[in-house]
Amino acid sequence: MNSSARCLNASEAARRLGVSIKALRLYEQQGLLTPGRSAAGYRVYGPDDLLRAAEVVALRALGLSLAQVARVLDGDAHGLGTALAAHETALDNQIHELVRKLDKVRSVRSDLARGQMPPDGELTRLLDETAMSVAFELPWPWGGEWFELRDIRPLNYIIGSLGSGKTRLARRLAETLLGAAFLGLDRLQNAGAAAVELLNADPELRSRVNHALAWLIDEGATESEALIALLVGLETDGPEILVVDMIEEGLEQPAQEALITHLRHRAKSGGRPLFLLTRSSAILDLASVGPDEAIILCPANHSPPTRVAPYPGAPGYEAVATCLASPEVRARVARSPETA
Repeated sequence: MNSSARCLNASEAARRLGVSIKALRLYEQQGLLTPGRSAAGYRVYGPDDLLRAAEVVALRALGLSLAQVARVLDGDAHGLGTALAAHETALDNQIHELVRKLDKVRSVRSDLARGQMPPDGELTRLLDETAMSVAFELPWPWGGEWFELRDIRPLNYIIGSLGSGKTRLARRLAETLLGAAFLGLDRLQNAGAAAVELLNADPELRSRVNHALAWLIDEGATESEALIALLVGLETDGPEILVVDMIEEGLEQPAQEALITHLRHRAKSGGRPLFLLTRSSAILDLASVGPDEAIILCPANHSPPTRVAPYPGAPGYEAVATCLASPEVRARVARSPETA
């Protein structure tokens, strides 16, 4: 057998496929993959296993839930067609955006040909339109220190210990960022009745929420009032940026894991930027943070918030890891009654 056809171990297979070992294990648990075993009992991935795994990875990249992937692999043409239609729409939007930028470049070149230089800042905006940033004086407990956040990502996690000021930072971000809104924990107050009222008043919102809920249930989540209330906030039209307070509140571990997978797919398809307050390692899995994500740490000593790279040894990494409770702990918190 040549080197290209040799069996790979789990680490090698994950590297070749561009996913984590954890993802491969999840696909195996769901019956999507059945890798072989070495004489010592370790998982091995042959050419057929890698081909199957690549199909799974591609379908996940199209935004399919685990259950939808299974159905497509079993021959569900309708599910695949729906996913491809959504992907086509996203590509079409990207083309229109590129055409708009191309028109701007041509306009600047036309001005240059007539001897007219671009206005101050125009060239910077032209070359870096996608990079969002914000700057403001920090609220108490920081006492007015200056804070700048450059290159806002599609997914931004805000984390810190109790009393670190992370909620105040989140609220100030929502107040300062153009077109932003804050989705607080008041979403959980009378969640069922409030969600029903909003959904009954807006059929399009109800359709989007039902679609997202079905995807999450396919992914292993259980329907709950807390989950529906959160989806209502996430799917409501209007805000260009959403800041969500303690996104895992009221959700058990499977729902949290399904939710962050869903939000990652949304981010890749051009969804609005999100700031997520969290202390859950099911939401913020440090081993799974990708290039479209950023971590903002509010230190316990009230030094200014800082961006933290998701790598062991990076400044602030250990503080972030310490703040993250295990999924089991977060599940217990989600089930426990509120205390004064």
